[in-house]
Amino acid sequence: MKRRKKWSLSFLIIALCFSVLAGCGGDPSSVKVKIGEVTRSVFYAPEYVALSQNFFKDEGLDVELQTIPGGDKTMTALLSGAIDVALVGSETSIYVSQQGADDPVINFAQLTQRDGTFLFARKATGQFTWDEVKGSTFLGQRKGGMPQMAGAFTLKHKGIDPAKDVKLIQNIDFANIAGAFASGTGDFVQLFEPQASIFEREGRGSVVASFGVESGYLPYTVFMSKKSYISKNGETVQKFTNAIQRAQTWVKDHSPEQIADAVLPYFDKTDRDIVISSIKRYKEQDTYATDPIIDNKEWNNLLDVMENAGELKERIPVDKIVNNGFAEKAKDSLAK
Repeated sequence: MKRRKKWSLSFLIIALCFSVLAGCGGDPSSVKVKIGEVTRSVFYAPEYVALSQNFFKDEGLDVELQTIPGGDKTMTALLSGAIDVALVGSETSIYVSQQGADDPVINFAQLTQRDGTFLFARKATGQFTWDEVKGSTFLGQRKGGMPQMAGAFTLKHKGIDPAKDVKLIQNIDFANIAGAFASGTGDFVQLFEPQASIFEREGRGSVVASFGVESGYLPYTVFMSKKSYISKNGETVQKFTNAIQRAQTWVKDHSPEQIADAVLPYFDKTDRDIVISSIKRYKEQDTYATDPIIDNKEWNNLLDVMENAGELKERIPVDKIVNNGFAEKAKDSLAK
């Protein structure tokens, strides 16, 4: 009897060990992919849907997500091999290409197709007109980043010269912009969601315009990797893109409330109502791409935005640092 109890205890311990290992290590047959996102944002909702709805897991991928603040830092992590895939503005791949990289960074799956920032006014009175921005103090984004370039592109098309017509502040780190505005700096500020909705709730002002709508469609945030990684891991990249396509379709077909519930685990310090409001605003202006393909019109608009900002040395053809093959296959596969 004592021997039987000892055997039972041994089997229980072994089973417990296997259970712990399975829970911690995941499926040993899955392929590990390390993603570095440039920031944690509701703007990237389809990425979190792919994780929460197990679309990556269904493709046999074990995805590890980390946030690496700043496009330069995210790109450094990608180039050094610290991450396999970067989710960052496509302008960063152009900067790498302009430097003559031996192992260029290739865009393979678009996530967002509009700028994600909004013009937020401290004092909104009646019907907003862009002329109100002239002569104001404008708290903008970092020079050379897509938010700043899309903002400058929009202002130009509205007849506003950022260098002459406004007092432009753009020496504040991305993470501190909202805090600077809250402390009293600026008449207008360029904000992402959910910060815009949070400020509206707090009575700090109102969203009066969308830079995403005004600057048009462009490959704003894209999954990219080094050419060498894609060459060696084509099957993994295809599975990754398949999961993104499924997530994009899921977001298109579901309500802001359903999407919010799917992504809330990644925003545990943000109220559900704020997440819903943010997603609703993005969905209404067609911010989330419905497929991962980067088309020529979007790419050329991106080049126009960068050219206007003085950040483009030459117009790079879309097929030089964009590979749409994975996205097209993912879209066709889902349609069948």
